[in-house]
Amino acid sequence: MIFRVERERPKPWKVYIAGKLRWLMPFLAVEWLFAGIAYALSHWSFLEVLEYLGSFSVLIAVVFYFSESGDRLKQKHYQAWQVINTAQHTSGSGGRIEALAELNADGVPLVGVDVSSAFLQGIQLPKAKLLRANFGSADVRNSNLESADLSYASLTGANFRQSDLRHVSLTSANLTDGDFCGAQFAGSDLSDAALDGADLGNADLGAIQWQKIKSVQKANLAGVKNPPEGFLAWALKNGAVQSDSDPTCAVGDVASSRRDP
Repeated sequence: MIFRVERERPKPWKVYIAGKLRWLMPFLAVEWLFAGIAYALSHWSFLEVLEYLGSFSVLIAVVFYFSESGDRLKQKHYQAWQVINTAQHTSGSGGRIEALAELNADGVPLVGVDVSSAFLQGIQLPKAKLLRANFGSADVRNSNLESADLSYASLTGANFRQSDLRHVSLTSANLTDGDFCGAQFAGSDLSDAALDGADLGNADLGAIQWQKIKSVQKANLAGVKNPPEGFLAWALKNGAVQSDSDPTCAVGDVASSRRDP
């Protein structure tokens, strides 16, 4: 806001230039003229009204900005979903890593999202609601899905090497032929999940809920860490194996993953 100051009337021209050097006269004339204009405007109430109107317009703009924040958020979410849906069934990222993370950060459920065959390495989706999501054949290495809900999700043939899957709900999820080498499953619920052919070599299985696992035929359990009591014996009895696991998954080297893009 501009604060107006009432100015004093300029002195008469002869008084104003008294004692001044002659060569300064042109400059003094301009200064004296503008001093007179400033004096006149400082007493003009119309300008004061304009100042108040200007401040009021700023206030109105602020009110409208906050009142429309919901619409802007909806527009942002719409654009993110557009990116995800447009890139369906393509092998690259297509901006989906950022779009999914943005939606999840805003608390938007990602139920039923289809990111099959997508390149999603390093995606951050903690506590994401991914019920019935399709990650089939996706590359999701080194990602964070801690405490996410992947119930009834399809992870068939997906690559989740070195990913954080702690406290994840995998109830009735399909992990068939997935690569979970070196992943962290501590505290996750695998009730009614299918793990046939999945590679869990060197994975951390501490405190998993395994008693109701649907099937583990040919699942690789070589070098698993912190397996719950009785789990290994039950799994091997029901068709799981302990083949030599890729040693690189134990140290986080994803470059030589068997599902490199």
